[in-house]
Amino acid sequence: MSVRVRFAPSPTGPLHIGGVRTALYNYLFARKNGGKMLLRIEDTDQNRYVPGAENYILEALQWIGIEIDEGQGVGGPHAPYRQSERKDIYREYAEQLIAADKAYYAFDTADEIEAMRKRLEEAGADAAQYNAITRLQMNNSLTLSADEVQQRIANDDPYVVRIKIDPKQDIRFKDIIRDWVAVHASTLDDKVLLKSDGMPTYHLANIVDDHLMGITHVIRGEEWLPSAPLHVLMYQYFGWTAPQFAHLPLLLKPEGNGKLSKRDADLGGFPIFPLQWQDPTTGTIARGFREDGYLQETLVNFLAFLGWNPGTEQELFTMDELIEAFSLERIHKAGARFDITKAKWFNQQYLKAKSDEELADLVQSQTSGIERQKLLKICHLMKDRVTFSQEILSEAAFLFEAPTTYEEAIVTGKWNADAIKAITAYVDDLKVYEGDFLADSAKAVWAAAAERVGVKMGKVMQALRLAVTGAGHGPDLMLTMEILGKDEVILRLEKALQILPQV
Repeated sequence: MSVRVRFAPSPTGPLHIGGVRTALYNYLFARKNGGKMLLRIEDTDQNRYVPGAENYILEALQWIGIEIDEGQGVGGPHAPYRQSERKDIYREYAEQLIAADKAYYAFDTADEIEAMRKRLEEAGADAAQYNAITRLQMNNSLTLSADEVQQRIANDDPYVVRIKIDPKQDIRFKDIIRDWVAVHASTLDDKVLLKSDGMPTYHLANIVDDHLMGITHVIRGEEWLPSAPLHVLMYQYFGWTAPQFAHLPLLLKPEGNGKLSKRDADLGGFPIFPLQWQDPTTGTIARGFREDGYLQETLVNFLAFLGWNPGTEQELFTMDELIEAFSLERIHKAGARFDITKAKWFNQQYLKAKSDEELADLVQSQTSGIERQKLLKICHLMKDRVTFSQEILSEAAFLFEAPTTYEEAIVTGKWNADAIKAITAYVDDLKVYEGDFLADSAKAVWAAAAERVGVKMGKVMQALRLAVTGAGHGPDLMLTMEILGKDEVILRLEKALQILPQV
């Protein structure tokens, strides 16, 4: 049996990071097993549809590196892949359940349903549900005559189609992550399968589509676990073989207590969406991992570890390595704490691993006006000291502006007579130096100048850095001076000699 999985988001806004992880796990599982990854758009709730959300989903998956084999945006033999375009298919299967006495028409108004729930609550019922007991007191095709049902339908009276739960059975299925799950059918209510507008609910649409599209494994969030027994029962009602289920653990707040929300992200100052999103109604902008400077490989690696581990000490994976190592059996049952500091660590590691050319391409896409060779040197100088690529230039501001202030603690502790003597000699030697001003030559001239005036180079190195950058600590000083160029270094040293204390 060829593995076929699906990612089926709803276009109700930006794709939550939990949904991205679900898509990633589906993709890794499909690739590991030589299977196919499908993308289906579940847009049956038209009241919650948000313009632009579908394109956002497609762009986000593409940026992350999840390749869709079949589905929306790609096409395939089971088109259309938008559920709103498959209404007639769902109605056909709803009618099939009615004909088999596994579902029924229900004509109850909202007021009648609310009155029923109120009566149950006042009677102290455990759950105010439309179920095998209460349905016998309601207006549906189980309590009305066949003629009256047909007349109501002919009159265009609003109705829904509800599943008819047989309460005298146990429903059991094996979840790949959670092992056996058992629920007694008496705890289930008669869920709506087809709404009064003709649109299916998730319960009907996803069962029908998964069957027709040959889905072998349903890998989805833990929030769908309570619905899984109903779905298993529906497969039985249709006489279909159910796919294997795997319900993923929740993503938890950074502190670990409760489900991660957008409010948590806003309060914590971190993104919760893969890409930046602008609300089409309010214009409000929600930040995205991409725009915040996280690399694609960072997000993939970070999300893979939110609920799964490879069973080894390895932490940094390429997508191909993740595919090779991935298995559903190594996914935890417990919720995964969303630790944004770990995401930042991943980003640091991937930035360090990039070549100067790759980093320069990233930085050049964010700015302009810096000569390419100089930018390459800046990237080399700074990549071990930043978390995000956009910090390379902001943290290297000392390369573009001469210092106007000097770190007081270093002035007090390191700016002394030996420093002044050595730096003065260095300025003199630089003025007559005619070779290429590279890091090695800058160091050689500095060493020779310090030795000529009888000063140990190491003892005054921090003072030299102070004079060049205004700070006592920073990246490689000799490469810094190479990037600045000999003339700029001379100007900065002379300025420091003029304005810093003469000891």
